[in-house]
Amino acid sequence: MGDFQVLGQEIGRNRLFVIGGPCVIEDEELVFKVARFLRSTCEALNMPFVFKSSYDKANRTSIRSFRGPGLEAGLSILSRVRDELGVPVLTDVHSVRDVELAANLVDVLQIPAFLVRQTDLLVAAGKTGRPVNLKKAQFLAPWDMTHVADKVRVTGNDRVMLTERGTMFGYNNLVVDMRSIPIMAKSGCPVVFDATHSVQLPGGEGSSSGGQREFVSTMACAAVAAGAHGVFLEMHEDPDRALCDGPNSLPLFQVPPLLEKLLEIYQTVHKA
Repeated sequence: MGDFQVLGQEIGRNRLFVIGGPCVIEDEELVFKVARFLRSTCEALNMPFVFKSSYDKANRTSIRSFRGPGLEAGLSILSRVRDELGVPVLTDVHSVRDVELAANLVDVLQIPAFLVRQTDLLVAAGKTGRPVNLKKAQFLAPWDMTHVADKVRVTGNDRVMLTERGTMFGYNNLVVDMRSIPIMAKSGCPVVFDATHSVQLPGGEGSSSGGQREFVSTMACAAVAAGAHGVFLEMHEDPDRALCDGPNSLPLFQVPPLLEKLLEIYQTVHKA
């Protein structure tokens, strides 16, 4: 447990890293644009990173919500991002049958929060040997995530990250208990803070989720101060026109100054 390499990027507990990208693959042009942007931004900051986007958003509020291009078309785009840009890529998987194909084409598998108790899915992801990012369910206590991590680690795969993304607080709202970060860190896994999904308002716009992106920076700073090893940021060139999670995604121009601030906080915390 601890640090591991992902396509030349050091991911773990000893350097602040970022997982970022558009929520879902809308088209190939957007994916490549954001991937290039994230690569240049993080290289300038000497900050490890993993590009993230989803081929399918299977947990949308409405049946009419945009889900993405699907498994094969989406993975084809993500694999080209990886190969052409030299960028490590993460995507989420939703069923056991998707795991092997995804693992052959991307670098990190992510288990969505609503599926994180699905034992067969976690074991299948672990068996691929790929790093696995486990998003804490909105209904789970942080100490329960040790058991979730063990479902992957029992396969012999200890390249596991745990991600905090908020806890349901009444209807259509989330709250973050920053105590969860040091609690989950006791597992020995790197802990990531999902700053954009944590300000989501699930189902808050009736047929889709809302969000409060104005609080992303505040929450991310608090999480890094609390000991988070990585931050998860969804970003888009025009969030107000994004087809998924626009209200809680950051516009690209806000990302570099936020990462600079987070690095300063991280360095201060780890000098103490």
